[in-house]
Amino acid sequence: MKIDWAALGSVFGVSLVVTVALVGLFTLGIVGLSKHEQARAAGGGTAAIPARLGAYACFALCAAAVAYGISLIVV
Repeated sequence: MKIDWAALGSVFGVSLVVTVALVGLFTLGIVGLSKHEQARAAGGGTAAIPARLGAYACFALCAAAVAYGISLIVV
C-alpha cells in the first residue's frame, strides 16, 4: 500500500482553509446581528438595517457552503 502524501496534504490544506473561512463568515454574521441590536437599542432606526442584511448574507453564504459540501458527499 502506497500513500500519496501530496494528495493527503492538499486535502488537509483545502479543508483547513475552508473551515477557517466558514467559521470566520459565521462569526461575521454574529457580529452583524450584535451591531444590529446595538443600533436598534440606541434608537438607530434605519441605521440598523445594513448590519442585519449583512448578517443574513453571511448566514446564507454559510448555508450555501454547507449545502455544497453535502452535495459533494452525496453525489
